[in-house]
Order: sequence, then C-alpha cells, then structure tokens
Amino acid sequence: AGDPTGQGDCKMLGCTWGSGVRVWGLVGARSRSWGLIWSWCSRAPPCPVRSWSWGAGSRSSAEKSPWRWGAARRVQSAFPLDARVARDVVLFQNERVRFFRFLGLFCACQFLFWTYLAHFAFYSLRPAGAKRPEPDSKQGERPLSSLPGGATLNTSSNKWRYGFTASCLTVGTLIVVAGFVFSRRSVRRVILHRGGQEVTLTTYYPFGLSSSFTVPLRQISCMSHRSEVPAMIPLKVKGRPFYFLLDKQGMITNAKLFDITVGAYRKL
Repeated sequence: AGDPTGQGDCKMLGCTWGSGVRVWGLVGARSRSWGLIWSWCSRAPPCPVRSWSWGAGSRSSAEKSPWRWGAARRVQSAFPLDARVARDVVLFQNERVRFFRFLGLFCACQFLFWTYLAHFAFYSLRPAGAKRPEPDSKQGERPLSSLPGGATLNTSSNKWRYGFTASCLTVGTLIVVAGFVFSRRSVRRVILHRGGQEVTLTTYYPFGLSSSFTVPLRQISCMSHRSEVPAMIPLKVKGRPFYFLLDKQGMITNAKLFDITVGAYRKL
C-alpha cells in the first residue's frame, strides 16, 4: 500500500552500535519491485561509512591479537610432550629405604645361619670309617635308615657329610646373591636431564644404601608398558645385565613425559 499523495518517504530506523535491522519493504510508493535494505545507523547522527578491505582487516586483526605463529610454535615446543626439557625433571621416585634395610639384615642372618649349619654338618657328623652299629642280641642287626624309594641313608659316610655341608653353603650364598642383585636392580629415582638426552638412574644397595649412574636416553628401553605389568616396570639398559625394576607403588611425576622417554621401547 502506497502513500495516496504519490510521495513516499523512507523513514530512518534508529539502532545502536551492537544491533542491526533487516527491513523488507517497498522502496518507493510507485515502485513495482521488492528490494532489500540493510542499514546500520546510530541514534543521533547517521553512522559514517568507512571503507574496508581484506588487507586492512587482516592487518588490524594481526595488530590487535597478541598471538603470532612464532609464539604458537614456541608454546607448542614447551608442551609437556616435548622431551627436550629446560631443566632436570624427576620422572620416577620410590622411597623404600626401610624395606631394603630389613632385606640386608635378613640376608645377613640367613647367611650366618646356613654357614653355622654347614660348620655343624662338617665337624659334628660321624666321620667316614666309623664302625657299623653293634647289633642288639634281642632285636638282631640294626638296619640302616632308608628313604621312600628303598635307598639307604648312611649318615656316617663322607658323601653325606660333604654333600650336606656344600648344600648349606650354597643355600646361604644364593640368598645373599639374590638379595644383592634385587637391591641393585631396584630403581629408587629416575631423573631426565636438561635437553632430554641423558637419564640418571639411582638404585639401592642392601641396608638402604644407594648409588647412581648416568646413561644416554637412547640406551634405555622399556620392555613392557606400565599399564601392562601388575607390579614391576622392566627397563633394559644397554651393556648391563638383568632388568632394572621400577615398582609401581612408586610415584611417576609426569606420566606423559615418562611414556615418551624412559617408558618407550627402543631396539638396543
């Protein structure tokens, strides 16, 4: 519907800076076509028209934004998954000094016990060449003690005396060796040095003592992922026998960094 006088005036729509208005309508009173008017304006004076180009927009956004491609790359390189750390990082720690003190004491006591038993067997058993027990006049000849398979056991022979003595010494020695090897392969602390190229492993001794050694990261290989083992994480160090054991009761301070450095599998 047009103006009866034949003169149509377009009204100025007021708006604020944060809003816009879409207006569908007739452009003129005598116009037969439909048009689209998209207008931005202010309340008091009309909004000034500013020229804009893609280059100017990109420059203005780059000047206003504090982020740059270089800064983004620096932030990405400092992400915890980067093995090139800026300072020394403790990856694993397991404080069990009291346990290894008791372990050393247990091994020492066992060695003393089996050594005494070997001494007793060597000097107290009847020596070889001893006379056979005299037969009893009422019960007849006294038989030798026998084993379940029918074999006889003569405790007065040299074989028995030397065999029992050697067995006692072997058992005591094996207990001491097992305790020593387990202590030396139990890891107390793992430190990744600055730059991510070297690792220091601190291991226990019996009686709670400890020692450290440093090896390149490329010479360490984790044989099983930490989520696949129930109790111990095995580490293989090139040039050293046996596995180094990381007890899962210990604390892994940075799990993601541990997985890509010490906890990664490498072909040695």
